[in-house]
Amino acid sequence: MKKIFIATTLTASVLFAGGNGYTKTANEVSKELIKTLGGELKKHLKANGPVDALQFCSLNAYNLTKKVSEKYGKDIDVKRISLKPRNPANTPSSDEATILSSLEAMHKVGVKPRNVIQDKGDKVVVYKPLLIKKKACLICHGDINKKPELAKKIKEIYPNDKATGYKMGDLRGAIVVTIKKEEKTSAK
Repeated sequence: MKKIFIATTLTASVLFAGGNGYTKTANEVSKELIKTLGGELKKHLKANGPVDALQFCSLNAYNLTKKVSEKYGKDIDVKRISLKPRNPANTPSSDEATILSSLEAMHKVGVKPRNVIQDKGDKVVVYKPLLIKKKACLICHGDINKKPELAKKIKEIYPNDKATGYKMGDLRGAIVVTIKKEEKTSAK
């Protein structure tokens, strides 16, 4: 067990690095996405309850995420990933799952997750950990057994849902911001 944890931690720690300004941009994009999605969900939750918020999210989260990407231009892409996705579109690739597993392992032993930055040649990928920080998140992502109508609707919309059972402070996943590097021109 110890060897696995050490390997996982080393995998993540190799990826933690300076961002050359990319972290600031990724944090800005991440905040915009959280503000956009969270604000809309809060409105629907307040107006008509959790079932309406769930339906709104299922129909609009992808498009709202895409709008945030478009706001920042063609050189930036943003998405959400989770080891326990509700929407299959938020399933991480194997590389992304490794990063999320490393963040989760460190979080479980009390190490605060922080951004992971990968330099991928022509782009930089920043993984911003998503922690459950608001009680409102637990309405749909916590113990939903106490809300049979909501549980039924989740099963109906997302038959393979894995995104419940979270508690305050749990790592929910990450926002992934991919930033295309500026091309450098060489003087001749």
